[in-house]
Amino acid sequence: MSIKHMLEKINEVLCFGGKQLRYKHQSEVLSCEMHFSIFLPAEATITAVPVVYWLSGLTCNDENFVTKAGAQRFAAEYGIAIVCPDTSPRGVDIPDDPDGAYDFGLGAGFYVNATENPWATHYRMYDYVLDELPGLINKAFPVDNDRMSISGHSMGGHGALTIALKNTHRYKSVSAFAPICSPINCPWGQKALTHYLGGTPNSNNENWLDHDTVMLVQRAGLSLENVMPVLVDQGDADNFLAEQLNTQLLIDTAKEVGFPMQIRFQAGYDHSYFFIATFIDQHIKFHAQHLHN
Repeated sequence: MSIKHMLEKINEVLCFGGKQLRYKHQSEVLSCEMHFSIFLPAEATITAVPVVYWLSGLTCNDENFVTKAGAQRFAAEYGIAIVCPDTSPRGVDIPDDPDGAYDFGLGAGFYVNATENPWATHYRMYDYVLDELPGLINKAFPVDNDRMSISGHSMGGHGALTIALKNTHRYKSVSAFAPICSPINCPWGQKALTHYLGGTPNSNNENWLDHDTVMLVQRAGLSLENVMPVLVDQGDADNFLAEQLNTQLLIDTAKEVGFPMQIRFQAGYDHSYFFIATFIDQHIKFHAQHLHN
């Protein structure tokens, strides 16, 4: 079966001279049907274009960023495609938080490969984002696999940072809005990692440390082998900042080990998509500088 026959188009609209599209497909990695959205700039009709993968946060799907961030205008300006996957596996047979909480299960895959039952069968978002989805995109659309960057918000910022820092050979740059910087040190992260990966917050579990941006920066900075361009924006009026995000811990760790990161506090901004929409132009420009270099 050809790649095109593996994809079912759900929607297509003209947007800033390019196309905003939505598809569904059967994921082998997640063992379920998945949706993704992709913006293709006008240049994609004549040549392969660089691509930014956007990872959304808790409770979101592939459409939140597409409809709220206003990124298409700037992606069109710089000739960049944007791919937005969902935030978790979906379907009636997919296990969810038994209490229906928003911070675990459906809409909260945390971009890890679960090792614990019943999550291990479907919750493999790390492999989906790193390998399966890009493999599908590269074969079906005019994107340049050698010019790829990644970005995200909140849980998606955590996903973007950890995936990029563990695979610096795959990405030209990484950026994040209000990322969960140290899931081993916050309630959201501890809940997710306990259920998906097993162990406890104080067990020094290597699987946990492997999905923690602060720990990855500490390791990379000490060896200076995996340093890459990083941009992080954080609103100082974010109501999750103190308890969940640990931005200052990331700043202190990066400074301690000499990892060059651009981390900016934005006065008065919260955790919402209004914050993202305000600064998304600067993030797209940041990636364009590295993707077109």
